[in-house]
Amino acid sequence: MIDWAYIPEHINPIAFAIGPVTVHWYGIMYAVAFSVVYTLVLYRIKTEKINYSKETVTDFIFWGILSIMVGGRLGYVLFYNLPYFIQHPINIATPLDYSNGFHYVGFFGMSYHGALLGFVLALVIFCKKRKIDFWRFVDLFVPIIPLGYTFGRLGNFINGELYGRVTTVPWGMYFPLDEMHQLRHPSQLYEAFFEGIFLFVILWSIRKKSPYNGFLCGIYLIGYGLVRFIIEFFREPDVQIGFVLGPFTLGQIFCMLMVISGIMILQSLQKKK
Repeated sequence: MIDWAYIPEHINPIAFAIGPVTVHWYGIMYAVAFSVVYTLVLYRIKTEKINYSKETVTDFIFWGILSIMVGGRLGYVLFYNLPYFIQHPINIATPLDYSNGFHYVGFFGMSYHGALLGFVLALVIFCKKRKIDFWRFVDLFVPIIPLGYTFGRLGNFINGELYGRVTTVPWGMYFPLDEMHQLRHPSQLYEAFFEGIFLFVILWSIRKKSPYNGFLCGIYLIGYGLVRFIIEFFREPDVQIGFVLGPFTLGQIFCMLMVISGIMILQSLQKKK
């Protein structure tokens, strides 16, 4: 039986390989996340009699996935590791490095807040093009998004990345990517539960009680911002950035902006209502 603390060291991030092609669990988790969101959105349309067609949702899902991947990648490049990518611009879009010979360095780095901005931009363009009410369409997806996000964080855990700060708690773990090999908070699991399952349960339970379009969006921004802000105290800061404002990380600054944005959205929409 594997000791709880050493579980990450016994997980192979590669699910399987076909010749030179390797499929990682992280990528599979992304596929599962998008599939879950798509399936539950269609479930809402069917059972709650929301008058959007399956074709409309399918059309947007493609742009939504693309915007999340591009936004998440560019967000990481701009917010978290710009000096590196200025010197290695080829690594923004390819896992190959040609600066010192030819070798594989892999993809690394996705930003949640960058993905969020990309997703919102795709929503704005899609709704404007289709003449769809933006806030109503957003609220169709919002209750389900946290559940999809759960799988992304599980992918981080399987990769052994984005681990927590050093701890002495009995549920701490050792992560193979930690060069110091110290017991750490499994912060990826904290995020998977609280930013994912916890928020999903709340938003899913109130989805039919929304007083106006955009309400669920505002609640999501506030809820995620608060939960992520707290969990960041247990997560190891990015080594290339560290703390940016006293004891706060860059992620926490972005979360503060999310909470403020959520409050402003609710106040604005409430006045219009």
